Amino acid sequence: MKNSIKIQLSLMMFLEFFIWGGWFVTMGTFLGSTLGANGGQIGQAYSTQSWGAIIAPFIIGLIADRYFNAEKILGVLHIVGAILMYLMYTSSDFSGFYPLVLGYMIIYMPTLALVNSVAFNQMQDPAKEFSYIRLWGTIGWIVAGLVISYVFYWDAPEAIAAGMLKNTFLMVGIASITLGLLSFTLPKTPPKNTDANPSISNILGLDALKLLRNKNFLVFFISSILICIPLAFYYSQANPFLVEIGMEKATGKMTIGQISEVLFMLVLPLFFKRFGIKWTLLIGMAAWVLRYVLFAFGDAGELSFMLLIGIALHGICYDFFFVSGQIYTDSKAGEHVKSAAQGLITLATYGLGMLIGFYIAGKITDNNIINDGLHSWEAIWLWPAMFAGVVSILFLVFFKNEKVEYN
Repeated sequence: MKNSIKIQLSLMMFLEFFIWGGWFVTMGTFLGSTLGANGGQIGQAYSTQSWGAIIAPFIIGLIADRYFNAEKILGVLHIVGAILMYLMYTSSDFSGFYPLVLGYMIIYMPTLALVNSVAFNQMQDPAKEFSYIRLWGTIGWIVAGLVISYVFYWDAPEAIAAGMLKNTFLMVGIASITLGLLSFTLPKTPPKNTDANPSISNILGLDALKLLRNKNFLVFFISSILICIPLAFYYSQANPFLVEIGMEKATGKMTIGQISEVLFMLVLPLFFKRFGIKWTLLIGMAAWVLRYVLFAFGDAGELSFMLLIGIALHGICYDFFFVSGQIYTDSKAGEHVKSAAQGLITLATYGLGMLIGFYIAGKITDNNIINDGLHSWEAIWLWPAMFAGVVSILFLVFFKNEKVEYN
């Protein structure tokens, strides 16, 4: 692959995840502080990610894979996304904001698959080349958080009080229209040549349901859905929690989680080979328990190290369960249902699991308001800790270890 194409693809990935990380992390804080949203409404706003994940396969399967070049669809979606971001920037209440964020996530989630398609289409050996391109996506997410906290200071208490967090949507809108225009210059990625009319079953990955006949995979599948419920607490409540208890530059410090994700990705193959799939997945789930216990009993003062450790555990929480889970799913699926199996897991986790999780997280957060709009965060975080603990125990009992090749 030519260096010029590598630069294009790396910039594409950087902007793709700069856009996501530039507003998604702080949205809960923005909604609560600027638009006066309650926990249920914040959960409702975050659940748009799940609706986007559910609808995305239809856009990819019915449009992108059949009629138009992936880079052109990517460009159009991001330009429309920039318009929606500007409208979110100008929103003054939750009722006006919600349909905008719902529309945005419906068009953004398909772009995650589109950038992968554009990248893979240029690679002779994706197994070796893709990770170096995808790394720039993680860097983009990290840079977004650092810019918010350390360049513009939009998450400082006085800035939040002045409503400055809305500027994240303007920043992301500029990045989105930049990526939209850049997309039309990316290498051509034509639709897949196929004469078959895809069924709804094909598009949603339902052909892989036969894998659930395997007891081990069924246990893994159910556990994947359930563990996404505590995961939703982190996505929707972590930033509001850190800001409310007074942690300075909370958004920038949360990028420690993405740095950790990169580092633990390097350790994962060694751990996977030494301890096997069961203990790798179990460590990933147990890390969620530890993270939320640290959140429950840490503070922004002398015990702030507990919060930073909890953030840093993101690498284990995500890599050891979700990345390992993708590897396990790939190993269990036959050659003709590999894509369907990955699609089914994505639909079940980011779709169903997190949809339930965001709803529960919003309800529990609202039920633990103590006074002046402040929350009993210890009580809030112990709920997902206990839930993740129960899921981990059930997984330990019912999932039998097996050998899975990891290259």
